[in-house]
Amino acid sequence: MARNASSRAASSASCKARIETAISAAFFEPLIAVVATGTPTVVVLVNGRPLALPWIEEHIPAVVEAWEPGCMGGLAVAEVLAGEVNPSGKLPMSFPKHVGQQMVNYNRKLSSLWAGYVEGDNQPLWEFGYGLSYTTFAYDALTVDKTSVRAGDVLKVSVDVVNTGDRAGEEVVQLYIHDLYSSVTRPIKELRDFRRVALAPGERKRVEFSLPVERLGALDENMRFAVEAGDYEIMAGSSSADRNLLKTTVTVK
Repeated sequence: MARNASSRAASSASCKARIETAISAAFFEPLIAVVATGTPTVVVLVNGRPLALPWIEEHIPAVVEAWEPGCMGGLAVAEVLAGEVNPSGKLPMSFPKHVGQQMVNYNRKLSSLWAGYVEGDNQPLWEFGYGLSYTTFAYDALTVDKTSVRAGDVLKVSVDVVNTGDRAGEEVVQLYIHDLYSSVTRPIKELRDFRRVALAPGERKRVEFSLPVERLGALDENMRFAVEAGDYEIMAGSSSADRNLLKTTVTVK
């Protein structure tokens, strides 16, 4: 009886975390068979952690990340799949390309090991802040109201976002910073703000952020919060990936 109870517990996924970040063969093999028929396929992920899904990214035209959606999750996913709801969510963490890949945090330290592998690079499959919609968006005209600031100032950051698709949608505009020369090691990117903006087809909006200079700071080597003098990179865009960010620089005096 004890062995049977143990076996049943081991086979249940309730209240347990996954060890593997790859999808098991029991799920993956039927997926490959369906795709081989040429049937248009959408993968819906119900999971609690990032998974390594390189084959799915290469062969499946659309993926819905449902996470652990709760009792109304089925209805929510159905509305997205049917096109009744235009998705606008963004990933709160990066997804790796491969099971053995080291952590791919968007806010890694510049000093951390970031070399590629024999089989490929070390970039994430889908980065922090990434997420698609049934429409598309474009960014341009990133500006700051001043290029030199001091403690106590508030920097105004503005960027244009335009809906370049043929249906209404919402975009989450993200604001990142990077201290270019710091006395302690800082992350290469730090999310500081975001805005959700609704846009009709072809509509353009100017999105503005108010960034107090104090939000450029960090703990120094003595564990005291400080805003160091120097140059800071200001970035705005649709995700944490460099390809999706516009950049400019301000100087703290």
